[in-house]
Amino acid sequence: MSLRVTGLRIIRDILSGQHDPKELAKHRDHRCRKNEKEIAKSLEGDYREELLFTLRQTVELYDLYTEKLRACDGEIERQLACFDPKIDINEQPLLPATRPPAIRPKNDPPSDIRPALYQMAGVDLTQIDGLNILSIQSILSEIGTDMSKWPTVKHFTSWLGLCPQNQKTGGKIIRTRTKKTDSRANLAFRQAAASLGRSQTALGSFYRRMKTKLGTPKAVVATAHKLARIVYHMLRHQVSFSAIPPEQEDERYHQRLLHNLQRKAQKLGAKLILETQSDSA
Repeated sequence: MSLRVTGLRIIRDILSGQHDPKELAKHRDHRCRKNEKEIAKSLEGDYREELLFTLRQTVELYDLYTEKLRACDGEIERQLACFDPKIDINEQPLLPATRPPAIRPKNDPPSDIRPALYQMAGVDLTQIDGLNILSIQSILSEIGTDMSKWPTVKHFTSWLGLCPQNQKTGGKIIRTRTKKTDSRANLAFRQAAASLGRSQTALGSFYRRMKTKLGTPKAVVATAHKLARIVYHMLRHQVSFSAIPPEQEDERYHQRLLHNLQRKAQKLGAKLILETQSDSA
């Protein structure tokens, strides 16, 4: 943010006729990592007319697109206000954000539309790890809030293209892949899943475990599938998201592994005796 503020101030001053590097460096924002001396040194050069013309054209286009984006944000807010709220935000207030960003993403809407999304959906989807305002906005614009269109969560994830489509020949599976889709919700779920790579949450642990086992592409799909199931459950049953501690998720995973080993041993006619390392020592 500081670099963008400092850069724009300097560029606009250059276009106004100021070409002294020391004077231009005085526009430095206090959050900028570079000091005025470093900035002034980088601004030394030949300010030719043709280059200034190109710069002026670029800045004018930047201002035009910024104005159009503000108009789009305003229209989105007006459209969100047209939806009938599913809940009264005064009786069921919105909980504080669980993961306030250290730096506000530059693509975020200028105003906070989180309350409007909460009233429209009836649940706060921002509580789900990996999902933010923009991804939730994309998902709801694609799927709506009425989950009765999909009888089960399997129908929902299949429609999204987050389930494997098995191709068979002679009763034998020869290829397994997800179907190609242009769904914006599919892309939003995948991007949310990919952002969990370093998340110290249960979903982050799940992503890293799948990445180790299956590789990055399949791990993204598996985690996106899990996120889609959570969203479906919250919207269908109007329940809030309850995050599981990563330690508890790891313990549940270990218990599943042990259960699978015991089941395999029983099929082989054997009996699996579990012994902890402390007992064996």
